[in-house]
Amino acid sequence: MAQASLFWDRHAKGYAKRPVSDQATYEKKLKITQDYLRPDMEVLELGCGTGTTALIHAPFVKHIRAVDISEKMLEIARGKAESRDIENVTFERSSIEDLAAADATYDVVMTHSVLHLLKDKDAAVAKIHRLLKPGGVFVSSTACLGEMMSLWRLVLPIGHFLGLLPLVRFLTVDELVRDLTDAGFRIDHEWRPGKGKTLFAVAIKE
Repeated sequence: MAQASLFWDRHAKGYAKRPVSDQATYEKKLKITQDYLRPDMEVLELGCGTGTTALIHAPFVKHIRAVDISEKMLEIARGKAESRDIENVTFERSSIEDLAAADATYDVVMTHSVLHLLKDKDAAVAKIHRLLKPGGVFVSSTACLGEMMSLWRLVLPIGHFLGLLPLVRFLTVDELVRDLTDAGFRIDHEWRPGKGKTLFAVAIKE
């Protein structure tokens, strides 16, 4: 976790200043997610970054536990929550692997732009399944880079080795959907705004 957290710590301020690359797509994902939210829900967001998504969803649920490996990202997130008087989101530093929580704790788990950055995606998906209550909702938005040109398969690992880029896995849409279903999820909603775009999926714990 140390190398990844240092990378995101270095880029936290710049990340926070960057506008959303596709606002319309982002807003559609928010709306789809909110269709699954209820006021009594306990929500976990893994890889919350600077907290934007968690704070937007906060009015629709009871509580959101938002975690990230970057303390610098979390400092920005806490500042946003304080400035907006949002009190039902708590931010804490943790990796997915080290996260402490009892099984069947959460109604919803969210991961946005996270699964393709993990060393052991399958272990993370299995843990998410355990943390969800029966019938719980897993919302994910994942870059599926397995269709990218071969040059990127060389550039990205080199960038990671040099400490310039995070670890990036080359997932395909079919692989990700299969992994979710193999873990015990049923895909309830699947959307990709275009070729080469991230896969947005809502999966239900069976």
